[in-house]
Amino acid sequence: MFDDNQQMAGGNSDGQYQDQPQPMTDQSQYAPVSDDQMQTGFQSQPADYTQPTQDSATSVPTSQVSDDDLLTIKQDALNTLSPLVGQLDQSPEEKFRTTMMMIQASDDSGLIRVAYEAAQNIEDDKVKAQALLDVINEINYFTSHQS
Repeated sequence: MFDDNQQMAGGNSDGQYQDQPQPMTDQSQYAPVSDDQMQTGFQSQPADYTQPTQDSATSVPTSQVSDDDLLTIKQDALNTLSPLVGQLDQSPEEKFRTTMMMIQASDDSGLIRVAYEAAQNIEDDKVKAQALLDVINEINYFTSHQS
C-alpha cells in the first residue's frame, strides 16, 4: 500500500510517480466568451484616493466667529433685505415663505400682516390653509411672549 503523501503527489502503490496532466498554456485554442448576462468587474471608475488639493484663492478662513458677530451680521442682512423683498418677483407662496422667514429671524410682529396678505393670495387651498395656520401660530407666539 502507499501512504497519503505518495497518493497526493501522484504516486501509485509501487512508489512510482505518474505524470500529472499539465495545464494548457496556449490561449489561441479558446474562443472568447460572450454572455449577455455577464457583468464586468468595474461598473464605474475606481475611487480616487489621492489627497485633495486646496486652492489658496478659494480657501475659507477657519477662525471662529463670536455669537455677537453672527447676530450683528444677521441684523445687518435683515435690514438690507427688508426694503428689497418688495422688489422680488415672487409667487404669493414664495412671498409668504420669505416673509415668515424674516418674521422668525427678526421677531418682527409688524410683518404678520404682510404674511397674512400673502397667505390670502395663495391659490392652492391646502397650501393656503397651512399658511394661515402658520400665521396663527406666529400670532400665538407673539401674544404669549408679551406677558
